[in-house]
Amino acid sequence: MTVRLATSSLEAIERLGVRIPRYDRSALAPRILHLGVGGFHRAHMALYTDELAEAGGDWGIRGVGLLETDRRMATVLESQDHLYTLIERDSTASRPRIVGSIVDYVLVAADPDAFSEQMTRPDVSILSLTITEGGYSLAKPNPTIEAIATGLDARRVTGGAPLTILSCDNLPGNGNVAREAITRVCEARNTELARFVETACTFPNSMVDRITPQTTDGDRVWLREELLIDDGWPVVAEPFRQWVLEDDFAADRPRFEDVGALFTDRVHDWELYKLRMLNATHSCMAYLMAIAGVVYVDEAIAIPAVRRYLERFLAAEAIPTLAEIPGHPASDYGRTVLGRYENTGVRDQIARLCIDGTAKFPSFLIPTVERQLELGGPVECAALALAGWARYLATVPAAERAYDPHGDRAATFAVRSLGDPRAFLELDEVFTPRLRESERFGEAFVEASTALAERGSVGAMERL
Repeated sequence: MTVRLATSSLEAIERLGVRIPRYDRSALAPRILHLGVGGFHRAHMALYTDELAEAGGDWGIRGVGLLETDRRMATVLESQDHLYTLIERDSTASRPRIVGSIVDYVLVAADPDAFSEQMTRPDVSILSLTITEGGYSLAKPNPTIEAIATGLDARRVTGGAPLTILSCDNLPGNGNVAREAITRVCEARNTELARFVETACTFPNSMVDRITPQTTDGDRVWLREELLIDDGWPVVAEPFRQWVLEDDFAADRPRFEDVGALFTDRVHDWELYKLRMLNATHSCMAYLMAIAGVVYVDEAIAIPAVRRYLERFLAAEAIPTLAEIPGHPASDYGRTVLGRYENTGVRDQIARLCIDGTAKFPSFLIPTVERQLELGGPVECAALALAGWARYLATVPAAERAYDPHGDRAATFAVRSLGDPRAFLELDEVFTPRLRESERFGEAFVEASTALAERGSVGAMERL
């Protein structure tokens, strides 16, 4: 007989051997208002907040859903008293725990006044965000940013208490990006609102990291069959997590540093570690493995040629372009990255890594190539990764390719490159003039493309 997750069933769940919150959840003050409660937030910020509560802290989180698609999350969380199961998985075991730091969730879909009411609460010190990278775009009307601006105006006219707007989205300079989007919308409203945002709000940059796959029905079944716990929306994550933040808060903040977060003025250097080592090695293996028929990241890293290729890329091409962070050697970070890929418990899919290549390569890989061209250093591993992308675009049917809003345009250049590899370098959304004009990079790209055609992905890696 299963146990339905709820406050009343926590003691029964503890008897099943699962860790539960030992603090008084009713004593937590929801001074964090979080917009975009999904898997990553619940595996990351909410866990840090939960651990602080276990240590005696009194900060809690009130989730808020602005979109109709948030209704299911609202329903599930309400049905289980806002508790949920976090399952940390590595190659040897699954370790579940119940997280209790989210104490409320308010669905305000199509009701900006209800969201503004939440924004004016005097106990709210932080508005945190996981609204995805595209959630900050103003290329067309953005209802999320507009709602935030309306809420800030309501906060201004009801006392104007300072507010930290903390982006936890996975994009470089996320605080700067949030400030730019919100400020632009507020400036279009009125000067008083723009002045309030400038003087009373802060936007710390942060670097967040934890692999958190989408929850599957199989995860729910495993929880029911193995532990007899019925949870409508558990979260699965790898054991590794990292959070690096600027200490630029407008008012009080939780002591996240007591539970492993790092406050520093070098967030940008940490971002470059992640972009040029974690994200770049993801992109280096993604398309080469996809055209080789490899499905999971752990399967890819188990291929000796793939590991040697990624090790060479890190040591010879990526790390020499980075500023070393004192006490945190780039080589150690690189080894940790490859170790994370070995995790067979969190089966990260190669197909996920292939999403949105046109947007990813300019941030993840091209800056490393440009810097190596300046230094006179090697570019062969990066060239092979980009040649792999071209071959993927040219040979995988459009209906089977990973989502990329610019993928069709990129594919037209890729198809031409089957006869003339240099034709792919004319894709100016990705390749800068420096790369297009570099004879050395051009030769490396042609050689990589030829090796792929003749030897396949693994053979081309072995050639290096």
